[in-house]
Amino acid sequence: MFQVCEKKRLNPTVTMMKIKAPLVAKKAEPGQFIILRVDENGERIPLTVADFDRENGTVTIIYQLVGSTTKKLDAVEEGGYIHDFVGPLGRASETEGLKKVAVIGGGVGCAIAYPTAKKLHELGCEVHAIVGFRNKDLVILEDEFKASTSKLVLVTDDGSYGTKGLVTDALKALIESGEQYDEVIAIGPLIMMKFVCKLTKEYGIKTVVSMNPIMVDGTGMCGGCRLTVGGETKFACVDGPDFDGHLVDFDEMMERNRMYGDFERHKYEDTCNLLNKEI
Repeated sequence: MFQVCEKKRLNPTVTMMKIKAPLVAKKAEPGQFIILRVDENGERIPLTVADFDRENGTVTIIYQLVGSTTKKLDAVEEGGYIHDFVGPLGRASETEGLKKVAVIGGGVGCAIAYPTAKKLHELGCEVHAIVGFRNKDLVILEDEFKASTSKLVLVTDDGSYGTKGLVTDALKALIESGEQYDEVIAIGPLIMMKFVCKLTKEYGIKTVVSMNPIMVDGTGMCGGCRLTVGGETKFACVDGPDFDGHLVDFDEMMERNRMYGDFERHKYEDTCNLLNKEI
């Protein structure tokens, strides 16, 4: 059993938890993920390591309420316990040797982008972060990004906070102002990553994307995280989750992801009804 040491609501649909897991915290690196089960009969789900504290033995996870398991997880209060917490899994992000990087996060994908930005900053890399949200109410981790970057550009679709526009608008403006990046790292919705890669390809900038958003069971057995990279079949949870964004077939992935929408919504509604009855 693993204790929830801290729980904080970041916005109406996104929650942060710090889990007491010393062995995981000891080895965790940015880009990796854990697999958890809320209870002994629960579904196994992968969640990215959003941060870790080796000294205190805690691992931070950030999740969005999108399905039945995240709803059950959100019912666990501070001081409570979850049944399983296994990791770190996946390949750590490659951060060595980079001098200047643009890290781009979209929505809850900022929870994955942040630890990478933090690690690069600690290594002495000049980090520019571009983070995008639909509106002001959905903004997360602003202070954390400010502390781990030399430049932060925050954009919202409706202009209610930061600059109105898309992350690609901000990235293009930085590039055309003369900023030169060794690499762009993009993490967020598939459509966002697709257009970031389309833009950076025009400028010949190496771009790494995280395929965490398409992982299902975290082992590669379900096939849900299957993707095509440079004409070859890969699995995000065992071959990644980081890949060369210019080689990823985003259209194929987005088409497959649409198949899960109805099932995910029905499971979420069933779980909400069950939890309400228990209350």
